[in-house]
Amino acid sequence: MQKTHISRISASSYSNTAPLIWSFLYGANRGRVEIILDTAPARSADFLTHNRVDAALVPVIEYQRIGGDVRLIPDVCVGAREKVRSVCLVTENADLSRVKSVALDVSSRTSVALTKIIFREFFGAEPVWTKAAPNVDAMLENSDCALLIGDPALTIDETKYRKFDLAEIWKSYTNCGFIFAMWMTKKESCTIDFAAARDEGLRHLEEIISNYESEISISREQFKIYLSENISYSISDSMRAGLELYFKLAKKHNLIEANKPLDFIAAR
Repeated sequence: MQKTHISRISASSYSNTAPLIWSFLYGANRGRVEIILDTAPARSADFLTHNRVDAALVPVIEYQRIGGDVRLIPDVCVGAREKVRSVCLVTENADLSRVKSVALDVSSRTSVALTKIIFREFFGAEPVWTKAAPNVDAMLENSDCALLIGDPALTIDETKYRKFDLAEIWKSYTNCGFIFAMWMTKKESCTIDFAAARDEGLRHLEEIISNYESEISISREQFKIYLSENISYSISDSMRAGLELYFKLAKKHNLIEANKPLDFIAAR
């Protein structure tokens, strides 16, 4: 099959995407493509939906929403086998069983759906949902609980707030890992080796940590653990099973209209 040239890609600028995009900014793929970065992962989904990019690192729920022509790029993801640390529910002190209202981070789509699945399927509850900018203090002024993703979630002050890790909750109820985002394209194949780009990024974690050091208020050691142990950039069998279950439950709870099978582009 003839490879399709990809000239423009999109991803969020959260630190957990950095190993996947380092190669395009600083490494072997620098200059090969134009890369658009945005603080909100949901924006990448919009770019791909409207054909403004050829491939994008997209919240996985959008695979079911973008349209029938979107395909997944295999083996590369932002996910977690057990604990993710940067996708969480936050309360002032309350247990989740007592939560009656949840402020949902407007930056998120996959985690919003996951939060609703957790409350509906696992807790048998239906809180009042509101959308809010990712500011935990403001979110908790009017809601019992806040959903936060990315770097704002990673740096929650746990001496002040109670933090619940969504990947841990999911794992405890399903025994599966979870995939939050994957590269997607509307092309049948592509010239970019996203797995090789990932591997190059993972070899440069020290440089990545230095790039974010002034922005993220955790130690270098904890940041390295986050990027190398908490986040999984490859898809395990457990994570794929978790993705399929997530889509099944999203359909059950009317969060997607249809649950289409996973469709991967041709291997490079």
